[in-house]
Amino acid sequence: MSRTTPDPAPVVLLDLGPVAQLRAGRLGRRLVQLFLGLLVYGLSLALMVEGALGVAPWDVMHLAITRYVPLTLGQVVIVASFVVLLAWIPLREKPGLGTVANAFVVGLSTDAALAVLPTPDSLTLRIAFVVLGVVLNAVATAFYIGAQLGRGPRDGLMTGLARRTGASLRLVRTSLEVSVVAAGLALGGRLGAEVGAGTVLYALAIGPLAQAFLPWALVHLPAPDPVEVGIDG
Repeated sequence: MSRTTPDPAPVVLLDLGPVAQLRAGRLGRRLVQLFLGLLVYGLSLALMVEGALGVAPWDVMHLAITRYVPLTLGQVVIVASFVVLLAWIPLREKPGLGTVANAFVVGLSTDAALAVLPTPDSLTLRIAFVVLGVVLNAVATAFYIGAQLGRGPRDGLMTGLARRTGASLRLVRTSLEVSVVAAGLALGGRLGAEVGAGTVLYALAIGPLAQAFLPWALVHLPAPDPVEVGIDG
């Protein structure tokens, strides 16, 4: 008799308020996973910046803003996160500990990684930095979403707009990322180093990769009201 590999457990994210998120169980594991994911997320962004072959779409705008204000990239990421959170109010998104932690930790870890990462001196190393950055970003996304402690500011903007407009998550995500890249270019973003092959790779790969990693990172919690996973690029 042939043996078959059992299907992985379904990916079920819970629609919980901030207090219910903390009471849902397995909090120690979830907190460690959340902060590890956010730290790695910041590292992944820094790798793409140092690779200088194109950064993540939102970072095109973030880097452009740094030319006009006396702030580091990480500090701009933090400020922009809280600006995005203002849009959650009319969208009635539910924040959580992970939402606030995302706003701070990703920015701080991005700056910390940029301070210690070497600048690659060959094209091969630059490509390696960018590819590693995209893969680590997907792993980090799966980790912090799988902790089920609240969406990140930009994730919540995406899911909130999709719910309010009735548009697909794919369409809303694409529209947001095209918009922030366009804004970054309008503010002086550089083709090649900031908008380049790495940006395209990120846009094409991050959704499928994060979706693939999420079943292994998801902390299963017994609670009602599952919601659609909003990372499928």
